[in-house]
Amino acid sequence: MTVINSGDRRTIGLTRDTLRASGDAGPSAGAATVPPQPTPEAPLDGTTLRPVGAAPPAPVPTPEMTPAVPQLAVDPIGQAVALLPALPPDDPGDRYGLRLLTAAWLRSQSSDATRRAYYRDLAGWLDYCARTGLAPRAARRADVDDWSASMTVNVGGRSRPPSAATRARRLAAVSSWYTYLQSNDVTDRNPTLLVKRPTSAQIAASARKAPTLGVAETALLLDTAEGRAVDLNTEAAWRDAAVIALLFYTALRVSAFTGAELADLATEAGYRVLWHDTKGKGPDGRDYVRLDGELCRVLDAYLALRAARHPDGVTPPGPLLVTTPHPYDRSKPGGKRLTQRDVTNILRRQAELAGLPDASRLSPHSGRRTVITTLLGHDVPLAKVQDLAGHADPRTTRGYDDTNHKLASSPVTDLTRILAGHRTTTRRRDR
Repeated sequence: MTVINSGDRRTIGLTRDTLRASGDAGPSAGAATVPPQPTPEAPLDGTTLRPVGAAPPAPVPTPEMTPAVPQLAVDPIGQAVALLPALPPDDPGDRYGLRLLTAAWLRSQSSDATRRAYYRDLAGWLDYCARTGLAPRAARRADVDDWSASMTVNVGGRSRPPSAATRARRLAAVSSWYTYLQSNDVTDRNPTLLVKRPTSAQIAASARKAPTLGVAETALLLDTAEGRAVDLNTEAAWRDAAVIALLFYTALRVSAFTGAELADLATEAGYRVLWHDTKGKGPDGRDYVRLDGELCRVLDAYLALRAARHPDGVTPPGPLLVTTPHPYDRSKPGGKRLTQRDVTNILRRQAELAGLPDASRLSPHSGRRTVITTLLGHDVPLAKVQDLAGHADPRTTRGYDDTNHKLASSPVTDLTRILAGHRTTTRRRDR
């Protein structure tokens, strides 16, 4: 594994076999060796693209001279793009080289999550191009059709065709890339434009929603996590309880609180709040959510134990939620920001301890779905729930609303009662 330092925020992990693990199978098993390939989970930092500086004039170039396009050597997005297959190296001094434009395209996306998803999906297409000897700018619709038909995903170590939603997302990402290249006059066509894509009905039918918990299940999960923290009274146990409380009391997306800093805890109008980044609003898009007593209790207990590890009893600035020191290995002092995978593992472990039947299928999005469903199911106005969820359109909020409360309040029982007095078969059966 090659680890690339991306500054003081995070690192990029890159491995050789990740694309094959992500499941984009090509038509030929005996193709040429593919260059080192990027991991689908590689977080791409949103470093600003610096303009290309002109090389200093000199009569005779020497190896020690600064390269004409230095940003690919020092920028994490540029370094990740350099590992994508089928993209030839840019010519020195070419301001609009394929790799440079690909990095600019990724950087133009609205969030880190979108950058990661687009990077992964583009890597699948370029892997197909590399293994079939196809130059990406020479691709035609037939090539994209062949790639679409050969797509697979890896689930539990087994390959299977992707869902309609996955197929549509991959095609959309690659189409966005070609559109960006077209807008910079480096390619004449977008070969994905006329490719048949899954319909919205097919996408909706294939969507695998995160399981939603009922009210009793949610309360049991919260009690289990906090009860375990009380019994063990360790930093890790209270952190896990805080994670569960954040998931099931705030409706926040997991990236909102894993990306939060200690400094984001604040007070507004006398209420405790957590400031967080919002989806689709760029690096300056910020909002806050109110933190009530049940959540504050476990969060404060976690932060107190965390502060006790430091000589002055004050936690230095850093992420809100972090890994804890290894109990036996001093080379692992903890303090690293929790990832979405960490949160998923914590959630499933606590749900298993609580004996929830869907423990192994839960995801952080289950918390968001559960909060919205619970509030709407107990007659909280849609506008208030929409505001909490941060949705621009109320229809999006309704889309998170699961069916359990609809079943409980269904008018079918009323219809049965109304018709019962007029049914002759019912009266004959009662004789």
